[in-house]
Amino acid sequence: MKSGKQAAAILDKKQALAKAESFCVYQERSQKEVRYKLVEWGMRGDELEEILSELIMNNFLNEERFAKAYASGKFNIKKWGRIKIKQGLKLKGVPERILQKALYSLDDDDYMQTLRNLALKKANALNETNPLKRKMKLMTYLQGRGFENDLILLALKDSNLN
Repeated sequence: MKSGKQAAAILDKKQALAKAESFCVYQERSQKEVRYKLVEWGMRGDELEEILSELIMNNFLNEERFAKAYASGKFNIKKWGRIKIKQGLKLKGVPERILQKALYSLDDDDYMQTLRNLALKKANALNETNPLKRKMKLMTYLQGRGFENDLILLALKDSNLN
């Protein structure tokens, strides 16, 4: 019996392209993720670049579409703030210009409402009686979720959680 991961299968260009297409169809991917997979599958140099170009030309790989899907998914499902989403996109190798577009695609009203809802939910769960400590715990929690300090203070004030 072998332990750990199996050795990466070395594929020819045609097989790698087909596998990369299905990899991109399953879920939106960043170029960095696809590049990493292609290297894992034994693609190097010109072959790797040709496959990436083919994926981009056939619209299997679109960095802007990926960034918007990532941002909306992390916001709507995981309730992340813009700071945390930005960090995640940077880790995925998304260029700054596209990253900013994705962040601005989030609706400001929904963003503030989500922030208020998270603040209220956390405030109800806190047992802290000292108002200053309570506010600091709320702020720390919301900062950890990736929300901006000025918006956190605004949300706390709007919700009378100061």
